[in-house]
Amino acid sequence: MANAGKLPRVILADDHTILTEAFRKLLETHCDVVASVSDGHALLDIAPALRPDVVVLDIAMPLLNGLEAGRRIKELVPTIKTYFFDDE
Repeated sequence: MANAGKLPRVILADDHTILTEAFRKLLETHCDVVASVSDGHALLDIAPALRPDVVVLDIAMPLLNGLEAGRRIKELVPTIKTYFFDDE
C-alpha cells in the first residue's frame, strides 16, 4: 500500500457521477483520489500510468463491467487492491 506518511492513491470507477462524487467526498480526507472513470475500459487505460494503491469499482459499469475490469487491472498492476460495490 502507500508509503508511511503518504495517503493511499485511489481511482474511483463508476458510471454514476453522483456516486463518484459522494465517494470522493467521503475518501478525500483519508486518500488521494487521483482519478475517476465511468467504465472499465477507461480504468484499464489510466490505471497503469497512475499506479494507484486502490481501485473502488462498481460491478455494473457499461462497456466492461467492474468484475472483469478488476480482474484485468490486477494483471496489469498486481499490487493494486480492488474493492467492489453494487449501486443497484
